[in-house]
Amino acid sequence: MSKTSLAKRLTIVIAVFNEAPNLRPLVEELVPVLKNLGVLFEIIFVDDGSADNTRDLLGKIASEEDNVRVVTLARNYGQTAAFDAGFKAATGDVVVTMDGDLQNDPNDIPILLEKIGEYDMVCGWRWNRKDKFLKRISSAIANYVRRKTCGNRFKDIGCSLKAYKKESLDKIKLYNGMHRFFPILFEMEGLKVAEVKVNHRPRRHGKSKYNIRNRLFKAYRAMKCVAWLKENRLDYEIKRDKG
Repeated sequence: MSKTSLAKRLTIVIAVFNEAPNLRPLVEELVPVLKNLGVLFEIIFVDDGSADNTRDLLGKIASEEDNVRVVTLARNYGQTAAFDAGFKAATGDVVVTMDGDLQNDPNDIPILLEKIGEYDMVCGWRWNRKDKFLKRISSAIANYVRRKTCGNRFKDIGCSLKAYKKESLDKIKLYNGMHRFFPILFEMEGLKVAEVKVNHRPRRHGKSKYNIRNRLFKAYRAMKCVAWLKENRLDYEIKRDKG
């Protein structure tokens, strides 16, 4: 691992919902990459109320892999809640999030870690998307609306593949739907955020959980809330303090 990385212990947080066919292939690909980093690591799967056999399969994987932990939510609460539960369970000083559908490439994790020494968050940018046309269009529309509404500079704010310093992550208060705006929330707290190109792969199994309705319309209230918070955050300077 690069000397610029601060990671002594690494936590991977993966929020999953009905991703049973992808779980073993993901673990089989992810574990060797993490072992090669030469640091202590843990993988936390958060089952967000799956209706397939995800929960049972994760239990079996955790019994076979010492580095795998499972957090099971009582029902489907959404990705923000699932990530938050994973963050609270994390013991690493650096946390990496990724999707459980095999579209994020575990081999990109070292690329994120190369920069985490300089930044509080490093975001993946899926510059060569491998999704179907409709999903690419819905994602492009959502990113465009977020940029216009919230004034953010990021090319791919919705990419789940991100690295965070745990001490910085602990400063962020989350609400439903806020996982889409992590980089903006970090910058609002005065934290440093970088964006790097990462690989993106076609989905092998299962169906995407996102479409135009839940990417744009369902997230509209959260987006307006973030825009309001950004516009109305306290920003003042004390000229003179007598005491």
